Amino acid sequence: MKLNNFIYILLAAYLATFLRIIINNDFFISIIGSFLVGFFINKRLSYSIEKILLSGFFASFTSYSGFIYFLYKILDQGDLIKFIIFINLIIIVNLFTMFIGFWISRKIT
Repeated sequence: MKLNNFIYILLAAYLATFLRIIINNDFFISIIGSFLVGFFINKRLSYSIEKILLSGFFASFTSYSGFIYFLYKILDQGDLIKFIIFINLIIIVNLFTMFIGFWISRKIT
């Protein structure tokens, strides 16, 4: 991979982090990110563009740590039932949203 691609990955990660700060809602960010990942997975992207989007932008935008911190706050309150419901709900909704993005991308092409 060329040095330019690493710079583009860093810029994509910077942009994603900036957007994440502006939106400031982990669940909404997760939904948007899942949809867009599903949308772009179906596209025939070059290796470089795929790395820039998936490793740079989406990895920073949909940060796993935000998801874990949200669940930790619920678990720290001692509400195990709410924790189990949210972890399953988040995973199911994100998978469904990713599928919708994939399906829409397939219909467009």
